[in-house]
Amino acid sequence: NYPSVTIANRCYVRAPFHPTNPQIDHEILIKPKMAFGTAHHETTALMLEFILMNNFDSCRVLDMGCGSGVLAILASMKGARKVVAVDIDSWSYDNTSENVIANSITNVEVNEGGAELVEDYENFDIILANINKNILLRDMKYYSGSLVNNGYIYFSGFYKNDLDDIVSEANKLGLKFVSNLEKNNWIAAKFLKTHD
Repeated sequence: NYPSVTIANRCYVRAPFHPTNPQIDHEILIKPKMAFGTAHHETTALMLEFILMNNFDSCRVLDMGCGSGVLAILASMKGARKVVAVDIDSWSYDNTSENVIANSITNVEVNEGGAELVEDYENFDIILANINKNILLRDMKYYSGSLVNNGYIYFSGFYKNDLDDIVSEANKLGLKFVSNLEKNNWIAAKFLKTHD
């Protein structure tokens, strides 16, 4: 028993026990299990808002630390050509796989593993990584290396006072800070890859 979530009046995230809302642009069905990502947490809501604000048409997208798959699903609904969803936890792999099918999404590939997996793929136009500060700092080199030049990466999972550390590490890897969203001291930040 928890409420559905509406993001920016354009995305409605609901469980099977919530009614549908045909007035909303994007409705996402998430079967609540152990995986993170029902859109109740600030970081998930901020990342969904960023996806709604930006162009995903024909992009190759990576959702790193996909949890329930909610970000991957919205990226697909927003026109992404291909989405790869990766999580190190087996229950997240299972939950994302189930939610992709429940939303009739056919272009999301789900994989279980860590950041080293991204090296197996053709480079991405957009990367979504909602994890936590320490993992982002540790694995940012993998993400940057898997992003096309002039591609965008969105980071979340950290607090406002951690933003300087994230920006500092990103700058070393050719990622230029563009903007951020904030909610209850949580941050989501957008970066542009300017060079290898």
